[in-house]
Amino acid sequence: MVLILLVTGGYVVYNYQRFVNGITHIDALPGGSTNNKDQNILLVGDDHRPDNATPEQLAQLGTQDDGGGTSTDTMIIVHLPADGSSATMISLPRDSWVDIPGFGKDKLNAAFTYGSENGGGDAGGAKLLVTTIQNLTGLTIDHFVRVSLLGFYNVVNALGPVQVCLNEAVNDPFSAINLPAGVSSLDASQALSFVRQRHGLPNGDLDREVRQQYFLSVEARQILSAGTLLNPAKLASVLDAISSSIETDSGLNIIDLATQMRNLSPDKIRSTTIPIVGTPTITVDGNDVSIVQVDTAAMPGFIASVLGTSTPAPSAPPSPSVYDSATVSPVGEVTVTVLNGSDSDGVAASNTDTLGGFGFKTGTPGSTDTQTTTTIQYPAGNEGHAKAVAAYFPGAALEVASVSDVTVILGTDGIQATDPNAAATDAPAPATGDPTATPAPAAPTTSYAKGACIN
Repeated sequence: MVLILLVTGGYVVYNYQRFVNGITHIDALPGGSTNNKDQNILLVGDDHRPDNATPEQLAQLGTQDDGGGTSTDTMIIVHLPADGSSATMISLPRDSWVDIPGFGKDKLNAAFTYGSENGGGDAGGAKLLVTTIQNLTGLTIDHFVRVSLLGFYNVVNALGPVQVCLNEAVNDPFSAINLPAGVSSLDASQALSFVRQRHGLPNGDLDREVRQQYFLSVEARQILSAGTLLNPAKLASVLDAISSSIETDSGLNIIDLATQMRNLSPDKIRSTTIPIVGTPTITVDGNDVSIVQVDTAAMPGFIASVLGTSTPAPSAPPSPSVYDSATVSPVGEVTVTVLNGSDSDGVAASNTDTLGGFGFKTGTPGSTDTQTTTTIQYPAGNEGHAKAVAAYFPGAALEVASVSDVTVILGTDGIQATDPNAAATDAPAPATGDPTATPAPAAPTTSYAKGACIN
């Protein structure tokens, strides 16, 4: 947001000096900035309370009953191509089950805490988190930006009411959010509740990531409005709120990035999430732990599609999982039911007919709540059945659930049943140059148009 403000709001030198004087800098990158023409900026939001936060400020947050923490519950990589013509926000689910160097397997949001609490402070936490994410995605993180709950509140408070639109009414006491369906204008406290809600959403934490992507897109659009850019007092207030609220690596040059992004418009800001295969509950040290299982096999192709490059041949096999190791069941042994969670009519029935034509046994098609991501749900132990169905829905997420048969919930992402054999036959030839590379399919991304509504 500040990059857009600085380059379009006038008084560039004055605004820049005013802004940088309020930023806290830390040594956040394991190897320092790479100074790539393309930039990958890791945005981190956590629950820590600044040392100078007053009781009155904590009361405004509505979270004064807990002591906060350094778990990074919001992690977004912003990829900026060299020409600055677009931006892609890549969300990383906080419960992603990953390897944290020196600490073994754990949820991704624990990495910062491990690095911070083992003698590294904020810099140690940032470095361990960056290293973990680089190992997971294969991307090089060029810059790091961290904001607290209080910082988020102050920024939205300075910006003014933010309009959002919901498909369904929500009333969640855990995040203190109570909004009707349709358009609402949120003050800073409500905005904080809006981006923190996960209870009561169809996909839990995964829908919370959609909330955060959506909110950032809405804020970018509002910042570009004349009401902010042509109001010097408001512009200064927003810049002061942002600069006093963030912690960055020392190599982040705001003017350089602002110049790179000078032609960026909100319509060119896309959102996506790293590929996952499900949200199983596993047992760790005798305790049940709900996790997000990352699709490591699909990660290289996903990242290549975001970067607009070819997919390199994997140098080593991905970490095995129960799903990966399952034997694909014969199609004729699998019963699959299709539910319509999209915004199109008749697709559950048409996909059911298509699957029947491929030889699957089919249940009665139906409808369910609207959701963004097409999801294949399957009973625990039926990984082979799920794998058979997944071949016909490329790009769909997988999820262990309390269902009797494999259930496909069609989302608004437009994924439909296709013949995997035909797809292989019709695939374009690999790009010339690297004979081991294959073209990367486009990553499923969303650009939130003005007035768009979400869960």
